[in-house]
Amino acid sequence: MTRPTKTNPEIKHEHSVPQRLLSKRLEGLLIGCGGTGSTMATGLVFLHQAMLAFGHPKGLQVTLVDGDRISRANCVRQPFSESEIGLYKADVLATRINLFWGLAWESDVRFLDRQWNLPTTPDIIISCVDTRLARKLITETDAYKNALYWLDLGNNAETGQFVLGQPRATTLPEGRIRLPNVADLFPEIIDPRLDAKDKLPSCSALEALESQSPFVNQTLAYQALAMLARLFRYGKLTYHGAFANLATGRVSSLPVDPSVWQRIVRSNTSRPHSGTKRTRAARISA
Repeated sequence: MTRPTKTNPEIKHEHSVPQRLLSKRLEGLLIGCGGTGSTMATGLVFLHQAMLAFGHPKGLQVTLVDGDRISRANCVRQPFSESEIGLYKADVLATRINLFWGLAWESDVRFLDRQWNLPTTPDIIISCVDTRLARKLITETDAYKNALYWLDLGNNAETGQFVLGQPRATTLPEGRIRLPNVADLFPEIIDPRLDAKDKLPSCSALEALESQSPFVNQTLAYQALAMLARLFRYGKLTYHGAFANLATGRVSSLPVDPSVWQRIVRSNTSRPHSGTKRTRAARISA
């Protein structure tokens, strides 16, 4: 869990969405279809419908990515049934969405690795993954390098955060400031050496509930979806993420403010990090 920082509410900065995204079909890539990712998947359908209702000409086209199969433990915290055990999460969610809403969203049941690629370039990548290695691999893909936005969501037992940013390779009009992404602000989030310190998802349904409070995934997902709805309805944002704490009920926004970004970066670069390097395959369900 990353730490919130103090902000100055008197100074308002805004981030404006590239105009072309308001006139074309948005290509979305959702990586991870676990607790948070499955909530995002169905929530993106409502975002798609809201965009159309607000006058967007095309809405969203989404590809769901996850190499995980449904286990019995998943049927407690995630929207899967015992009859679906053994099936791919991405396939099940995409099929449900397409049958119920009449869409043609796609699924990709490959795990991430350095050779992973897509035939199309996404406008926005949404990552709901549970390892730093998976996030690092995302930043090494061509999809990430060519995307306009990266929205990352992460959580532990009772706290979590989501951050919307832009890859470093993003080309911006003169005078525009690039929106920093989660790896810019919190470099440790893509350091796989620190994965050894993180508790991995449990195969036990009870342990899974004890390691992550019920509804922490949904809280983060719906907050992030509400932010995206504002971005694509009004074409601008004054914040690009938030930190949530279910134990206290507090949510602190991450403002679009270069001075805040500088303080966050200074705070993180001055704090040493250590850990044991992990070389296992990247699990991508959060």
